[in-house]
Amino acid sequence: MKAWKILAIIGGALLLLVLIGFSMYVSRRNQMVALKENVKQAWSQVDVVIQRRADLVPNLVATVQGYATHEKEIFENVAAARAALAGAHTPASRIAANNQMDGALGRLLAIVENYPNLKANENFLQLQDELAGTENRIAVERRRYNLAVQAYNTYIQLFPNNLVASIMGFQRNDAYFKAENEARAVPKVKFNP
Repeated sequence: MKAWKILAIIGGALLLLVLIGFSMYVSRRNQMVALKENVKQAWSQVDVVIQRRADLVPNLVATVQGYATHEKEIFENVAAARAALAGAHTPASRIAANNQMDGALGRLLAIVENYPNLKANENFLQLQDELAGTENRIAVERRRYNLAVQAYNTYIQLFPNNLVASIMGFQRNDAYFKAENEARAVPKVKFNP
């Protein structure tokens, strides 16, 4: 009779350990799913503001083009960058296309310096303000996205989460926004007295 009690206690303890382990497994898996969905939501916000910028670009280009008709290469680069952005479907390809758009817009805005009348044009100023606001939104959403990716990656790499992640197929996400090499260069400021 005593052996049955000992076996019952051991069986109960093992069952309790299995239930606790299963509960921890489910809890960690659910947290990973929530973090992965948070990354998707953050990416969606980035995508929205990038699309807003892409929608503003044709109006900006049309306004500048009226003044700078001979700057054909710049306009072609902006159009190619916008097409690349429209054709990109993964976060990594959207990030690359967005970087291409950053460069094209930088060159477009640089040519504006050669056209004083354009800089005073009300439509251009309004579009430039809209674009500046959009660029700020993009920066904020990029940061939020990178933080969401970082939280997800950190969580799935911690022990014992990494065991659950490997069993359930959760993989590291390396689609971060990073500064391009050109952005790291110190700008040269030149004053003409």
